[in-house]
Amino acid sequence: MSNFNIHLIEKPEEMRLVEELQRAVWTGSETDVVPLPMLITAVHNGGFVLGAFIEEKIIGFVLGIPGLETTPDGPRPKHCSYMMGIHPDHRDDGVGFALKRAQWQMVRHQGLDHITWTYDPLMSRNAYLNIAKLGAVCTTYRQSEYGEMRDGLNAGLPSDRFQVDWWINTARVERRLGKRSRPTLKLNHVARSGLHPFYALRPSTNNLLRPPEHVPAFEERLLLAEIPGDFLGLKAQDFALARDWRFFTRELFETAFAKDYIITDFVFDKNEGNPRGLYVLIHGESTLDEFE
Repeated sequence: MSNFNIHLIEKPEEMRLVEELQRAVWTGSETDVVPLPMLITAVHNGGFVLGAFIEEKIIGFVLGIPGLETTPDGPRPKHCSYMMGIHPDHRDDGVGFALKRAQWQMVRHQGLDHITWTYDPLMSRNAYLNIAKLGAVCTTYRQSEYGEMRDGLNAGLPSDRFQVDWWINTARVERRLGKRSRPTLKLNHVARSGLHPFYALRPSTNNLLRPPEHVPAFEERLLLAEIPGDFLGLKAQDFALARDWRFFTRELFETAFAKDYIITDFVFDKNEGNPRGLYVLIHGESTLDEFE
């Protein structure tokens, strides 16, 4: 693990470093880079940029802006975490968690209690960080959220996204970010509980996992939904199969949310050569602490 430090980025010369890092993370699409003037504008209007550095080299950043959400009592302020990027050489160094923890502290000082952001629900590593390690929850699926994307990570597939809710003053989040952090769920822990995925996956002709042809019935209060452990690797080997996964999980999660299920946890087995990713879905808000 690299030794790095995190600080607020406010000077134009450091904002340039954020521009360059975006090009290293999302290759192939200059139009998706947030330019320096927009970064400066965000910082001068209630948002902030945090950077992770090894000496003078930037290895990660997170950008957040103020936002409003609709409630029955009218508009309510929140923080929108718009973008986080980690240099490819440092994606297993704990940089993302450290940046989100610093963001958590900053937003609490602003007097807000809610942070939202989006991510691709098929990205197991992102799900593990967002849901398992940070304690965000999800009940919102957005089809083609960003339209057609042209960068190397997203090109060719509908840009479907989860919008997650991070209630930063809750005991749930404190248990994950406090000094005595809650350990993440392990596959053997879930197996010992008698819980198994509520649908079976079949190997394709090239030995990659294929989703079921139909979304199964939602009959239990607590469910495990499996996705590819390495979706980008699967996509690189079999693009048609990646599309099948996109449309299967679109129907799966939209159905789950319509039936009042909540994503409350994620199990990620990083086993070399055969990683597995499984969402935990629970029916009803009263059971959010089912596995706490």
